[in-house]
Amino acid sequence: MVNKILTHEQIQHKVKRIAYQIYEANVEETELIIAGIDGGGLSLAKKIKAVLQKITEAKIILCKVMMDKKNPLDSGVTTSLGEESYQNKSIVLVDDVLNSGTTLIYGVHHFLKTPLKQLKTAVLVNRNHKKYPVKADYKGISLSTSLNEHIKVAFQAKNDLVYLE
Repeated sequence: MVNKILTHEQIQHKVKRIAYQIYEANVEETELIIAGIDGGGLSLAKKIKAVLQKITEAKIILCKVMMDKKNPLDSGVTTSLGEESYQNKSIVLVDDVLNSGTTLIYGVHHFLKTPLKQLKTAVLVNRNHKKYPVKADYKGISLSTSLNEHIKVAFQAKNDLVYLE
């Protein structure tokens, strides 16, 4: 059984709201790095970047964060930007769903190895049961779900959808 949680229009609204919140928290910045975790997080990061570019004159830089989501400890985390590119900068780490917190915590850990001005996290869907003490600073929607329910985010041209399986 599939239950729709967010329609395409609702997702666009949430993305815009998240982008405005990020802008408000970084209004003095001339450069902002949006780091999307490969997959849904990168897709969401691209959408946030597009909105930010319309509302601020700051330079918005997209960074791809790569890891094996099933085994991030062994695979490690790599980014499309070199460490010097984000040193002493403001970063927003983006993922589509905050589930157990594993992916976000390893992403945060990677960036914290470098001196930063600020590190925040953004997710489209925040599930209210986590394995790790990580929180989303910016979130589209928070859901209380059971452990055996799965949230799916489908980013498709003009037909984005969030649903529960």
